[in-house]
Amino acid sequence: MLKSIKTSVLALLLIGTAAYAHAQKKISQGTIVYGVEYDLSAEQKSAIDVSALPKENKLEFNGNISKLAMEMGPTMLTIYKDGAANNALLLIDIPIAQKQIATKMSKEDIEKQAGSIKYSDFKATGVKETVSGYNTEKYTYKDDKGTAYELWLTKDVELTPGAANSEFKDLKGTPIKFTLDQNTIKTTMTIKSIKESAVGPFSLAVPEGYELLTMAELEALRGGG
Repeated sequence: MLKSIKTSVLALLLIGTAAYAHAQKKISQGTIVYGVEYDLSAEQKSAIDVSALPKENKLEFNGNISKLAMEMGPTMLTIYKDGAANNALLLIDIPIAQKQIATKMSKEDIEKQAGSIKYSDFKATGVKETVSGYNTEKYTYKDDKGTAYELWLTKDVELTPGAANSEFKDLKGTPIKFTLDQNTIKTTMTIKSIKESAVGPFSLAVPEGYELLTMAELEALRGGG
C-alpha cells in the first residue's frame, strides 16, 4: 500500500514549491490551482504508477508555510512545507489500516527526493503572452546537464515564501508556466488561478495521534523502493 508513496511525495513537493515572487501585488495567503503535465518515457510509464500523479492540484499557503494534500487510493498524503527554511512535514493517513504516520523532512531530505539538478542562465526573450490571465514574458534557462527549458514570468503578483521555489529565487517575478526535471521526472506546471483568501495558519508540528517515523524508517516500511 505504501509502495507508490515516493512518486506521490515527489509530485507534492514539485507542486508545493512551484512559485517564487518579487513583484507588484503581494498575496500573503490564499490558494493556487495548478495544472500539471508529465513528459514520461516508455520506461518511466512502466515503472511509475502514473495514476498517482496529479493532473491538477490546489496549494494553500499562509506566510512561509504551504499545505498540499493528495488522495492516493485509500491513502491521503499531506505535506506542510516551510518555504523559507526549506523543510517539511509529511502526513500519511490510511484509514483502512488505521494508520497515521508523520515524517519530518529536512532540506537534505527534500533535495534527495527532488534530485540534484540545478538551473541557471535565465534570460528574458522579450516575447510577451497572456497566460492564465497574467501578463507574462518568456524566459529561457538551462540545467547543469545543458538541457534547455522555458518559463513564462509575470510581474503582476508577488507571493510569500509559502509558495516559493528556490530554483527561481533570483527572478524578479512569479513563474506562471514552467518546466522542471526533478529526479528524472520532467514536469510542466501552469498556475491556473491564484485566489487571495484566509487559509491556515499552518504548522509543521506533528499532530496528536500520528506515529513519528524518520525518512529512513518510512523508506524501510515501504520496502526501500
